[in-house]
Amino acid sequence: MLFDALFLQLGYNATLVAVGATLLGAASGITGTFLFLRKRALVSDAVSHATLPGICVAFLILVGLGGEGRNLAALLVGSAVSAGIGLWCMNWLTRNTRLAEDAAIGAVLSVFFGFGVVLLTVIQTLGSGRQAGLEGFLLGSTAGMLYSDALVIAGGGAAVLVMILLARRPMTLVAFDPEYAAARGLSVSRIDMLMMALVMAVTVVGLKVVGLILIVALLIIPPVTARFWTERADQVVILSGILGAVAAYLGAALSASAPNLPTGPIIVLMSFALFALSLLVAPNRGVLAAVLRHRRFQRRVHLRQGLLALAQAQTIYEPLTLRLLARAGLVRADGVATRAGRARAAKALRDERRWEILRRDQAQEAAAALYDGLREIETVLTPDQIAEIDGKIVPAREAH
Repeated sequence: MLFDALFLQLGYNATLVAVGATLLGAASGITGTFLFLRKRALVSDAVSHATLPGICVAFLILVGLGGEGRNLAALLVGSAVSAGIGLWCMNWLTRNTRLAEDAAIGAVLSVFFGFGVVLLTVIQTLGSGRQAGLEGFLLGSTAGMLYSDALVIAGGGAAVLVMILLARRPMTLVAFDPEYAAARGLSVSRIDMLMMALVMAVTVVGLKVVGLILIVALLIIPPVTARFWTERADQVVILSGILGAVAAYLGAALSASAPNLPTGPIIVLMSFALFALSLLVAPNRGVLAAVLRHRRFQRRVHLRQGLLALAQAQTIYEPLTLRLLARAGLVRADGVATRAGRARAAKALRDERRWEILRRDQAQEAAAALYDGLREIETVLTPDQIAEIDGKIVPAREAH
């Protein structure tokens, strides 16, 4: 079943869900990158929770007019209006009161979501509301998705991607350095509002797939995951979109192969799985890479200290130090230095004396600041400079 789902062989509805979720995942990952770089990740949480009252009000209006209450396009329009009002309230509170942004987010999130839950409860008491299925917007529900629903989701995701492609440069500049962007003549407030509008669009489009509670995960987890793999902003944006798309596609396929599993939560779990994998194995910022760097550093310290001990005829008691020296062919099994070991030890001791003289020379303060006990002095000074320092070492030894 899973193999068939991965290759879109489980039927028309499963294919619609997979394609729509993939586009949504890509749009969410790319959009969330700018929030992540701007350090405004929690804004997406406020926007998503603010959509619930709009969904409920739109449903009541549709039913009151005698229409189909579960019309997805109309419900998404209602959620967009509600999210826009919530976003405006959050910005107003931040700019016109002493509330910090996180406090404003908390206020908007709790009030709008609470109001939405009250409306949802009222709708469930109505005869036409019992089968409305609006609770599916909380955690997402793809069962019985229609072709028109899939078109709305896929079209919305594609439109967001096009908007990001057109505005990626100013948004990246504002995300990294808003002061410099303002000096370049860019309107930081307008670009911030564009970012928020894109977040709102992704949130609204994603309600049917992952729900308003979990959409924040698709906006935040992919860029955080991408950050483990690269230092460049443009690469983070691209990789985040790819990771979001892969997580959404795998989640939709797994959900289709096991019909009792909800699509939205499975997509989020797939996204977290990619995050956990990156956390462990990313080459520069992963946990394993950090552990390996620490072990390499420890070995260098042991080796350096062992060489200095050999140069000063001191007994080495540390087993790891002896093992590393023996592995490098610098000592024999009985701990006695080999010819290569004596040469390396003499070089290490001489380098320590060179660094000592260098640190006393105020003219070489910048070079001396690079000393960490492990750095080779040849990487800092030229051969002529080293020869000059060696000329100071010899008279010092003769004076003794």
